[in-house]
Amino acid sequence: MPSLPLRLSALLLALGLSACDDAPKFTQAEPGEARSGGGTTVRKTDQNAFSLPSANLPPSRRVDFSVGNSFFRNPWVIAPSTTTARDGLGPLFNTNACQGCHIKDGRGHPPAPDARNAVSMLIRLSIPDTPAYAKVIEQQGVVPEPVYGGQFQDMAVPGVTPEGKVRVDYSPVRVRFKDGTEVELRKPSLNITQLNYGPMHPDTRFSARVAPPMIGLGLLEAIPEEAILANAHAQAKAKNGIAGRPNRVWDDVQQKTVLGRFGWKAGQPNLNQQNVHAFSGDMGLTTHLRPFDDCTDAQTACKQAPNGNGPDAEPEVSDNILRLVLFYTRNLAVPARRDVGTPQVLAGKTLFYQTGCQSCHTPKYTTAADAAEPELANQVIRPYSDLLLHDMGDGLADNRTEFQAGGRDWRTPPLWGIGLTQAVSGHTQLLHDGRARNLLEAVLWHGGEAKAAQQQVLSFNAEQRAALLAFLNSL
Repeated sequence: MPSLPLRLSALLLALGLSACDDAPKFTQAEPGEARSGGGTTVRKTDQNAFSLPSANLPPSRRVDFSVGNSFFRNPWVIAPSTTTARDGLGPLFNTNACQGCHIKDGRGHPPAPDARNAVSMLIRLSIPDTPAYAKVIEQQGVVPEPVYGGQFQDMAVPGVTPEGKVRVDYSPVRVRFKDGTEVELRKPSLNITQLNYGPMHPDTRFSARVAPPMIGLGLLEAIPEEAILANAHAQAKAKNGIAGRPNRVWDDVQQKTVLGRFGWKAGQPNLNQQNVHAFSGDMGLTTHLRPFDDCTDAQTACKQAPNGNGPDAEPEVSDNILRLVLFYTRNLAVPARRDVGTPQVLAGKTLFYQTGCQSCHTPKYTTAADAAEPELANQVIRPYSDLLLHDMGDGLADNRTEFQAGGRDWRTPPLWGIGLTQAVSGHTQLLHDGRARNLLEAVLWHGGEAKAAQQQVLSFNAEQRAALLAFLNSL
């Protein structure tokens, strides 16, 4: 039987990757490559693969992880209630538990045609910017829709009317590979119906977004800011059509503009603020950072509904609960890669680099020595993201700005764990709105700065496509 190097060389030749190509040739796995999260990496491939604590988290600190998990997983209830630690849901909301969107800490999905509620997909709302809203734009990144606010909520507590209903329809978009193979993509069309508080502003912008996976968020938070900015500088210097830009967003605690790194448009600066805004917008829960319900002036029943605030105006989510949820979300581990040294995966990795995908999906970083948790510090990680904004073209555009992100801009999503989406979430619906039904469709939707890479993929034959997908599924 031929040795691994010989078999790999034969495969590379079969895939049209000769020794004179400029792209690097990967003939073996890099040292530590399977450990995507460094020392935090766990080895799990079933439906619980995204729900484990960092492998290096000591037993003494796993109690807080478990308690944080309980507040993340279990439903919140309507106030007033005898369950004072987790009451105050709503009045308007999208789900009653964090796990309602991040199912098994994994990826959300768009609503099925017969679904009563969108649940794990939310709709952002805004109206065009004007100078009159300069302060609002500085601190919120958008101008919320006047009647329905910045997020559409299709559920409500008794006595309060939900804002309306969400439906997604699809039309076919056909794409043809050079070898004649045809793929039918689906283009989503968002339908907001049964508006219960009157018409929306005529120039309302909509952005549908599914819940992203929860793994490795603490590691992403621990990437030094200078490393992210260095990527932006290097891309600008290369002048090859790839020009990632950092988003600059408002920090509620520091009361100033800082680097954004979380959310589909990098609209949040850190995990705590991401959690606070999710509690508020998704479940209608107050915190000290956001001590108000997500009701507009037009929604009087929402404003008058009972809340779960405690004595002395203690918010519905106490500082201690928020701390525990933050600890949990920081320490959800990234699973190890699979099959990193097989010929097909290595050939697919070579093709990934040949198309230039690594320009945006930056493979590797070392986390900061002063990370928020000691287990996350000084880790060599492989998220495959630059955390920068890129123009992805008209096909993926939502035409909605967010801080410095334009209507065609999206933050490069991390790819780690993407091959376990089916195992964890029970589906493979990808991209910000879940339109792609598999990895190949997700790649084919790439446009804008990624158009050249997409065109190269369209030139791939069946064996090359299989190798690229094998690599992506190994992540």
